[in-house]
Amino acid sequence: MQHTFTKRVASYVEAELSSAREARSAGNAKQEFSHLERAHVLGQESTYWHVRVHVLMLAWAIRNGSTREALGQLFRIVGAATKTAFGLVPQGNTGGANVSPFKKMPINHDLATLIQKAKSGI
Repeated sequence: MQHTFTKRVASYVEAELSSAREARSAGNAKQEFSHLERAHVLGQESTYWHVRVHVLMLAWAIRNGSTREALGQLFRIVGAATKTAFGLVPQGNTGGANVSPFKKMPINHDLATLIQKAKSGI
């Protein structure tokens, strides 16, 4: 099931990652991180996407000189790599160091719709 979800959610996650790259090219670090957070919410039930997005968040933190974010991402990468396959992810969590890695958060309607489409194969 997880492999299927990983494939089905890929285009949605990749769209957010593309938007993040565009924001980065435009010099808008805040908007870039916002798209990484959206990618995180979309892909957090897939070990592949969950880890990949946290690695991209770590790269963002390093580029932007945020020690707090970098340390938070290192912790989250380990958690994503070891816990996601067991379903131990707080749904809706945006993945940044500004929120507890254990806190469930509401999912924006547009993202919830995409997640449901990926889960159901529609």
